[in-house]
Amino acid sequence: MREQPTRRQVLRLGGAFGLLAAAGLSTAAALSRRPALTGAELRSAVPLPAAFQVPLPLPKVLAPVGPGRYEITQRVAEVEILPGIRTPMWTYDGTFPGPTIESRRGRPITVTHRNELPVPTVVHLHGGRTPADSDGYPTDLVLPADWVAGHHAMPDPRAVRTRLTRGYTFPLDQRPALLWYHDHRMDFTAPAIWRGLAGLHVVRDDAEEALGLPSGPRELPLMLADRAFAADGTLDYPSLDATLRERPGVRNSFLGGVLGDVILVNGAPWPVHEVDAARYRLRLLNASNARHYELEAVAEDGRRLPLVQVGADQGLLAAPVTHLSLPVGPAERYDVVVGFAGVPVGSLVRLVNRLGTGRTAEVMAFRVARRARDDSRVPPVLSRDLPSWDRAVRVRDFSFRAGRMTGGHGWLIDGRPFDPARADVTVALGDVEVWRLVADVHHPVHLHLAGFRVLSRGGRAPLPHDGGLKDTVSLRPGEAVEIITRFDGHRGRYLFHCHNAEHEDLGMMANLEII
Repeated sequence: MREQPTRRQVLRLGGAFGLLAAAGLSTAAALSRRPALTGAELRSAVPLPAAFQVPLPLPKVLAPVGPGRYEITQRVAEVEILPGIRTPMWTYDGTFPGPTIESRRGRPITVTHRNELPVPTVVHLHGGRTPADSDGYPTDLVLPADWVAGHHAMPDPRAVRTRLTRGYTFPLDQRPALLWYHDHRMDFTAPAIWRGLAGLHVVRDDAEEALGLPSGPRELPLMLADRAFAADGTLDYPSLDATLRERPGVRNSFLGGVLGDVILVNGAPWPVHEVDAARYRLRLLNASNARHYELEAVAEDGRRLPLVQVGADQGLLAAPVTHLSLPVGPAERYDVVVGFAGVPVGSLVRLVNRLGTGRTAEVMAFRVARRARDDSRVPPVLSRDLPSWDRAVRVRDFSFRAGRMTGGHGWLIDGRPFDPARADVTVALGDVEVWRLVADVHHPVHLHLAGFRVLSRGGRAPLPHDGGLKDTVSLRPGEAVEIITRFDGHRGRYLFHCHNAEHEDLGMMANLEII
């Protein structure tokens, strides 16, 4: 019998990815010209529904159990994703996506999670300005009731583990924005999200609500994801250990990332939503593990409708920015307004993905059903509270690339795989720093706790979609991106990492200690 590999032996990259370490950035760029090619695509073994037949579902809003208190149970549930097929999923409260949490700026809440799944979990509020003990560090596990010590875990003397339940406290002292929560367990984040552990969290405030942006039924949260289905209707995913208990990793051909051939929006395949001939606010999240999108709204006559961006990962822009095409990397959020007033009643507007091929080129559609009054507006000034840091105390450089390590190859930051017991970066609370991030292939880089602004790409000005305050930036092959941020709010141990979830699980994370 073959000996089971160690974690570092599992984190190996073969074939083309081995070339990246040897040949450097030029080879990486040649191998991955288009973001959709960073990964390999699974093909479903069940008949797939026609596009634009399934109604767009809207995730339920979670009701508090008391003032500022919420409860969520993580459990296995059968969910109808494909029409007529029940798919077992790991869920928050039995739904995919999980329930949406609506909160107010500056009003703290506590969310208590109960783990009734067969494996440990940990919850991260992506985009939250959260104390370290509630940020969802990947070894701060919530253990199932019957979990036996000795299952796969990398030693971490600072880990804080609980059994069955854990309360996460979120001060929400931050700008109004669309955040999302998801599982963040060490080495198993990608398959846990794939199985369904993701949900939305919206932070609001009075100033944003006074702007007159589309609201109520004309404000649509849209969680984009891709999945693939096995012949029995279960989710297909290339895990080395289907139980997700001990052996991390995916089959060799998927080490660059896992792509599905079914595009889901709010858990529905290629849905359609009936709209008025009016403005709509689309709160977009790319919750895919590895798939990139380049979104366009296309009318039946071929016209591309303007996508008026009003917000980024961390809330409102200073002023609107109009796009005809909008790239969205994994974990990025974009807040856009689309006007359907000029579209004939009865016609269809398709949201398409220019980076997709075949059926993955379609995302969803809007059917314009009726003329209606529209009192909404997009004001020329959206926000005056964006930070404008201009003096950094230091500049740091980080490389994100494939490389050699014990047992083979891995996805590395500065040539090292993640180790929770190692101190990688230490900063003082309140310091402003410039970070230069360099990639081999596409890497969507996410900072915990800190929002940042993009200063440059490849030594040139940021791209039009880079504006505002972000927490995730999508690096292109061979590209260097400069960001500036201030580390404030909380002290403690945080992370930065690639949000291609397979890259993350395969070592592309680093520790950030704020003192």
